Amino acid sequence: MTRVIKILGILVAVLLVGVLLINTPAVQDKLLDRAVTERLMNNPLDLFNDDALRVVICGSAAPMPVEGRAAACVMVIAGGKFYVVDTGNRSTNNLGLWAIPSELVGGVFLTHFHSDHVGDLGEFNMMTWAQGRPEPLKVFGPEGVKKVVDGFEQSYGLDSTYRTAHHGADLLDPAIGKMTPEEVPLEGDSAIVLDDGELKVTMFSVNHAPITPAVGYRFDYKGRSVVISGDTTKSDTVIKYSEDADLLVHEALAKHIVKQMEFRAGSMGNSRIERILFDIRDYHTSPVEAAEVANAANVKELVLYHLVPTPPNKIAEKVFMRGVSDVRSAGVTLGYDGLTYSLPIDSEDIIFENLNDR
Repeated sequence: MTRVIKILGILVAVLLVGVLLINTPAVQDKLLDRAVTERLMNNPLDLFNDDALRVVICGSAAPMPVEGRAAACVMVIAGGKFYVVDTGNRSTNNLGLWAIPSELVGGVFLTHFHSDHVGDLGEFNMMTWAQGRPEPLKVFGPEGVKKVVDGFEQSYGLDSTYRTAHHGADLLDPAIGKMTPEEVPLEGDSAIVLDDGELKVTMFSVNHAPITPAVGYRFDYKGRSVVISGDTTKSDTVIKYSEDADLLVHEALAKHIVKQMEFRAGSMGNSRIERILFDIRDYHTSPVEAAEVANAANVKELVLYHLVPTPPNKIAEKVFMRGVSDVRSAGVTLGYDGLTYSLPIDSEDIIFENLNDR
């Protein structure tokens, strides 16, 4: 008993010394320096090795308020560059937390112009410019992309002049801080947006009526492929352009949950929310329908994103995915911010990683 008391006394003494040291400026400064050093050294350059096509979910949520997730954003890494499909609110913060090197940005692809898909475009442009992007930011999209880009340029016009005035044009060249809209007209139901001999990006039309145009994208790189649906109903063009893809990143709205939310809003007298919840059910895809699309296209792996409503816990996830396993028993994942797929070249492997764990 005496020995136990002695050990407890030693532990308490050590704890008290630790508390005293942590409150000492010299120790605090050492801890701060270590944290800053680790932060600056956090540079995931291995993601940019020319040995795989990689995909990172940088925004898995929809417009409804949710903790811990950004709105729609998918990052595709190929050929030593990264491309962002949609820049939903808070997605730029994710890219910063993961220390994605701004000098390697290849461009932005917009699926359509709803706010939850373009809301962070100005921040993404400003942050990548400030962190060393070497040229103006290319923003690809269907008809209307120039109007969107011009609007953000005007909104951030004063901000960019402030930053150049403060840091100097040698560091923040205003010409590089611009965005270049690349409006791509559809030819029939598709168009080639980019083709450098190794990476090919195809834009294709989807059904998000009354929102038009609305498109998805297929990235093909050295025999591996990923398709991003954008916002759409269950669509034959998504099936067509997802054929034999390694990975399909597809939006999902759990209609059975939204219908219950609509009913409850109505019963509580909130007719405005009731109407909105009714309206959104007719221009999205349910999780079961997304699984059917993946099956019809012979897709190897399906990941759901743009989750409406975003499930806050494991029980809600089970409700969200109800019925999916009856249609597709394997090869389907509920997306989250940081979910990363590596598709090695000359292989059929699909490797999962959580970028938040690095």
